[in-house]
Amino acid sequence: MVPTPPHTRRPDALTMEVVELIGDVVARFYADYEEAAGEHALTGPQARLLSLLSLEPLPMRKLAQKLKCEPSNVTGIVDRLEARGLVERRPDPADRRVKLAAATEDGRRVARDLREGLRFAREPLAALSDSERGVLRDLLRRMVGDGAA
Repeated sequence: MVPTPPHTRRPDALTMEVVELIGDVVARFYADYEEAAGEHALTGPQARLLSLLSLEPLPMRKLAQKLKCEPSNVTGIVDRLEARGLVERRPDPADRRVKLAAATEDGRRVARDLREGLRFAREPLAALSDSERGVLRDLLRRMVGDGAA
């Protein structure tokens, strides 16, 4: 009898419980993020884009890939954030034909306020010890294939 490969077996009860818990964590994170975004008169997608741009300027296509949406959607989001002075477009120094979206000083401040305003980070994660948070980080990195763990 040929053994069933691990990726085709039915998940066991523990795996299913972990999947459910991950779903609960994701739902709670998104709800918290939407609420924090609303406090800054931003939509969730606007807040996520601003958060990405607070780390580094990115071309529209790369933003679309990271946000898993169409480049035309990203253009609209950037337009609205630019109108509020939170984002600016600038030429890419490596290829002047490409435009980068970059957070302005105000945009970086709002992104920092968003991160600091997330109750999810203050409550359940803060209840874990530093070593527990480190273990959780390392396990999540392994799950998403980061290789940094």
